[in-house]
Amino acid sequence: MSGTNTGVPSVLAHELPRPVPADELAACPVGDVFRRMGDKWSMLLVVLLGRRPYRYNELHRAIEGISQRMLTRTLRSLETDGLVRREVHQTVPPSVEYSLTPLGRTLLQPLSALADWAVLHEAEINEVRSRHVGT
Repeated sequence: MSGTNTGVPSVLAHELPRPVPADELAACPVGDVFRRMGDKWSMLLVVLLGRRPYRYNELHRAIEGISQRMLTRTLRSLETDGLVRREVHQTVPPSVEYSLTPLGRTLLQPLSALADWAVLHEAEINEVRSRHVGT
């Protein structure tokens, strides 16, 4: 946020072209992060790994309803994005431990802000939703 936009949320500080071109929307880094964190499992994995490192089977047991395939795919995606680190320990049998990278740890603050907002406004959102049911 620049000095001239004091008090203006950063998402409002920049003009968007009208209409917003589809290729710009697809290439937007903000949308990319929201798509990643908005899937069913990524945010939960980031939060769990923000508490401490986990071995694969610990993570699988810690999340009810996630398949091994989906856990593996989500961890690989988070690793590809540089948010999660996979470390193989040379034991017999080998064990694999997952942890957040320094980049992944920087995501905890904005995720916390979004979670705090959701909890704060949950009743209000549910009330408004209930009025729109069936409309």
